[in-house]
Amino acid sequence: MATFVMAFGIATSIVAMQTGFKSIDVARGTTLASQIIQSEIERIRMLSWTSVTAMDGTSAVDLSTMFTTDPTLAARFTVTRRVVADATRPSDVRDIWIEVDWRGYDGRAHQRTFYTKYVKNGLYDYYYTLARP
Repeated sequence: MATFVMAFGIATSIVAMQTGFKSIDVARGTTLASQIIQSEIERIRMLSWTSVTAMDGTSAVDLSTMFTTDPTLAARFTVTRRVVADATRPSDVRDIWIEVDWRGYDGRAHQRTFYTKYVKNGLYDYYYTLARP
């Protein structure tokens, strides 16, 4: 009887550990995806209006510049950037989406997306001239 109880305890602890490892993997992946998104958005914010308008459309982002010390980590993630002219102000505003996809160690797909706007003459110009009636 003691052996049965001990075996049952070990079996349930293994299942609990597997669930914990999955949760840790998802948390790590989500954190890295958030850092990738933030890095790409900050890189875009440093570009000129001409450079941002030249990025119109959907394209893949090369992660080799972000993960210079661990290329295997960069291979886990796929990053897609979409830049389109804003429907209401196409000559002054670009809508930007950054999407990060990856698979956890259990094979499940995960995705994080971020959306922002890039304004021709900066945020303050947008607020005081375009956003206000």
